[in-house]
Amino acid sequence: MANAQVVLNAGSSSLKFSVFLIDDAPTLLISGQIEGLKTHAHFKATDVNGAVVSERAWAPDTSLSHRDAIEFLFEWGRGTLGAHRIVEAGHRVVHGGTRFTRPVRIDAAVLTALDDLIPLAPLHQPHSVAAIRAVAEHVPDLPQVACFDTAFHRDQPAVAQLFALPRWLTAAGVRRYGFHGLSYEYVASVFRRIDPVAASGRTVVAHLGNGASLCAMLDGRSIATTMSFTPADGLVMGTRAGTLDPGLLTYLMKQHGMDADAIEKLIYHQSGLLGVSEISSDMRELQASHDTRAAEAIELFAYRISRELGSMAAALGGLDALVFTGGIGENDANIRERVSRSATWLGLTLDHSANASHGPRISRPESRVAAWIVPTNEELMIAKHTRSTLG
Repeated sequence: MANAQVVLNAGSSSLKFSVFLIDDAPTLLISGQIEGLKTHAHFKATDVNGAVVSERAWAPDTSLSHRDAIEFLFEWGRGTLGAHRIVEAGHRVVHGGTRFTRPVRIDAAVLTALDDLIPLAPLHQPHSVAAIRAVAEHVPDLPQVACFDTAFHRDQPAVAQLFALPRWLTAAGVRRYGFHGLSYEYVASVFRRIDPVAASGRTVVAHLGNGASLCAMLDGRSIATTMSFTPADGLVMGTRAGTLDPGLLTYLMKQHGMDADAIEKLIYHQSGLLGVSEISSDMRELQASHDTRAAEAIELFAYRISRELGSMAAALGGLDALVFTGGIGENDANIRERVSRSATWLGLTLDHSANASHGPRISRPESRVAAWIVPTNEELMIAKHTRSTLG
């Protein structure tokens, strides 16, 4: 019987999973998700070639908890994986605070600490904790590992982590944490093999998707990043506003009577590409639209990336490479062209033909700054961390 590992990524209304064979290096067997947990639950699993191996839909208005989803997933796995036996689980956990700087095996003390971090990521952390508890209840002896999106940024220079706020707030945990760390860590490891000279220098990685951020790396280490205290800061995203004047929030409270919940809903769920376009949060739909509002949303998305790219280059003292990753970064030639065009002053010369055919190298040979497309794989990063942690 071959040993296997499950990687879990719990969202507010979804549970994504991947199953890896772990006898040697982690090798993907099956992946999928249960989405619409609260209203119209739907399960779908695919093999490594994308072929559907299993699918199920629950009755409309069926509400599944994360515990329900975990129980279904493990029962389904027992009947589907055959000779493969799940011996460990790895979890994507958004926030590790200042305590967790690397993956950690989960025990009662760690779980309590993860609970304590919920106020720092109230829209993400509770779901990860719920999934961890559900696995512990359903398979009590299964070892579990927490892998943190914040950990990759914990070694940034101290000044890059500070807000200009009173020190008592810094001591209470109010600082720039940064996110998308598992994605950045994976891309950094792959990029070192693809272009070792550029990877050893000054690189900015653009993780562009429904959630979007930039990370400035020096020799593969995080130096600065656009997300900060929460994943709502920085770039324009699908439904998130990105950087806002903090005075705007007090204005909304005083002049429009908005409370904390209303503001949270505004900046996380009603803004970004969706808010500006009033059409969609999906870049593909906006690219296909002839509506001027869609065009303006796309322009703002690219403009904010271009502005923040300059700040990342400043933090590095120059730029040797720009790497695109994430759903938009890997697949949207138009956005890559817009960002690359605005980076001409940094020394980037785009190869338009290579960009149109999705690279992987999309800069011209004479370009002083190398530009690449490197697909990310957060699940594989979690799988590797889980295996090395449990050893």
